[in-house]
Order: sequence, then C-alpha cells, then structure tokens
Amino acid sequence: MSWTVVSFHAHPDDEALLVSGTLARAAAQGHRVVVVVATAGEAGLAEDRTDLGDRRLAELEASAAAIGAARVEVLGYADSGWPAPVRGRGTTFATTDARRVAEDLAAILVEEEADVLTIYDPAGGYGHPDHVQVHRAGLVAAALAGTPVVLEATIDRQSLQRAVGWLARLARVLPLPALPTLDAAYTARADLTHRVDVRDHLAAKRASMRAHASQATGDGGARTLALLLRLPAPLARRVLGTEWFREVGRAPGRPLLDDVFASLR
Repeated sequence: MSWTVVSFHAHPDDEALLVSGTLARAAAQGHRVVVVVATAGEAGLAEDRTDLGDRRLAELEASAAAIGAARVEVLGYADSGWPAPVRGRGTTFATTDARRVAEDLAAILVEEEADVLTIYDPAGGYGHPDHVQVHRAGLVAAALAGTPVVLEATIDRQSLQRAVGWLARLARVLPLPALPTLDAAYTARADLTHRVDVRDHLAAKRASMRAHASQATGDGGARTLALLLRLPAPLARRVLGTEWFREVGRAPGRPLLDDVFASLR
C-alpha cells in the first residue's frame, strides 16, 4: 500500500538537512512525497545575495527532484532572517498569525489526502523563529485537515553532541562554522519515537544537499551544509545516515521505529 507524506519547511535547504533521506526512501518505496516551503529564503545568509530568493527556489526544485518528490509548493511568506530579524520587512513568516499559515497548509493536506505530515520540534531545532512557526502552524494544519500522523523532524541531541565532537577533530583541515548551544537544541533521546536508517539513500540525500549551492558559504566562511558534504564517506554514513523524529501523540518505545508509516500499518 502507498501513502502520501507532506513535508513542511521554513526555507529551501531545510528539507535537505533534516528529512531528505527519509523522503527519498519513501519515494523509492512508491509513496507520494510533497514538499511545502513557507518562504523563498530570500533573507538567508549567502556570499552573493543577488536574486537570492529566486535562486533558492530553483535550488529547491533541484533538491526535490533528487529525492523523488512529486510536488513542490511555496506558500510565499517573507523570510524572517537569522540570527536577527531583517529590519523593514514588515510582517514575516514568523510574525504571521499561525492560524492563517495553518489554513494555507491544510488546504494542501486536504487536496493531497495526506497520511503523514512532517514539521519540526517545538524549539524549531536550534530556535530559528521561522522553524518554531512551522511547528505551531503545522500542528494546527494537521488538526484542520485530519491528517492522522504528524512527525516532528529533529535530531537526537546526544548524537548531535557526539557528531560535533567528531567535526571538531576535523577542524584543522575543514573550516568549522559556529554552532548554536546544544544543551536545549532539538530533542532528547528519551523523547524520540523514530530512528530512520537512510544509509541506502545517501546518494539522493547528498544530491539534495548539493543542490543548495547558495547556502554553502555565508557569514564570512563555509557553513554546515558545505562542511557535511566534505565528510569522508565512512564518517558521512555515520553523521548523515540516520534521521530522527518524534511522532505527536505516540509514547516513546524501544527500539525506536524505523518506519515513518508505522502508525498507518
């Protein structure tokens, strides 16, 4: 049986880092994958900001093709900017009423008869206000549309802290970008419900990441995306080969689930 998963994100490239392996795996198994992005990411960091929003949307299309997505939708909200909001932008995605965003997303969920929606954890991973808005609006949208499974795309905090330690060892040969404090970032292992093995789909995941060329540099140096793409193959399998989720309303169990459609079976 095939199902439809809608993956909701704040900016182009967010899908590549957190869920592209899971989406590629779902598409390869014959499921329908739909990517919805709230903004064009026009306020993002980049060395060359000329027509940045248009370039990032083109990158999103290439990323979606790499993972086998059947549809891409952009809601058209204004990127809020990070780490500080961009001044003079008026109402941005983060400051828009979450109900309005939810109604836009719910319309797509209903049209697609979505079985699964992926959003972010309550902290928005590392605290980006647009990511927090994805969480808030996504929960409301799923309730409006009656989407049965909502998965918070996240990272196992303990594994992330260990990975940062590995990356730090490579800092002599690879430029290491500044990372946010991880003590409260993403999700504690005890709260996770899914640990999805995407090692067989790393080629698609890395192609998705490479598609976002505008985000490889910015803020004076190489960024996380570029750093991850430079990892040697064995280390890349360890760092990129697992994707993590917390299913809303499901009690954590052990072992963690390796199937985002488990609750539908």
